[in-house]
Parts: sequence; structure tokens; C-alpha cells
Amino acid sequence: MAKAMTKSEVANTMVDMLGKAGHTLSKKAVGAFFEAQAELAYKQAKNQFVFPGIGKLVLVQRKARKGRNPATGEEIQIPAKKVVKFRVAKAAKDAILGAKK
Repeated sequence: MAKAMTKSEVANTMVDMLGKAGHTLSKKAVGAFFEAQAELAYKQAKNQFVFPGIGKLVLVQRKARKGRNPATGEEIQIPAKKVVKFRVAKAAKDAILGAKK
């Protein structure tokens, strides 16, 4: 399995891709864009935040449920809670996995 790209490698790749498309941006500007996008996503996640072509962050309320303590097998009550989920866009799934036939 290939190693994940670092933030710096992603910024360098984006600068190169934008340069080939005729746009000039510095690595610093691309890094600032990613930071601003992340900050906006954190603030807007309550209302859903869409990363166009990639997916969206959504806040979901989980119901209370029963579970088991794996060490003792004792039944326990798991309380309701809010969780953040990322839903992958269909276009991203198709591009990564290949379109279903």
C-alpha cells in the first residue's frame, strides 16, 4: 500500500497542477486555502459542509442503544450522542472504485 501524502506534498502537487493549468499560486497561498477551508468546514459542519466533488461533513444524532462489555459480557446501556460523519460523493466513489455496471 502506498504511503499517504503529507500536507506539504499535497500543497506542492496542487501548485504544480495549477501551474500546468495556467494559474500561478504559491505553496503558501495553497496552504492558506486549505487551512481556511478546514476552518470553514469545522464551523459549518452542524449544517452540513460540502467539499464539491469529494463529499460532505454531516452531524448525526445517534440513538441510545444496548451493547455488551467485551471483557465481561455484561449488557450495558450506551447513551445517545452526536457524531460527525463524512459521506463520500458518488462522483468520488466512481472515480476511485470505478463506475458500477
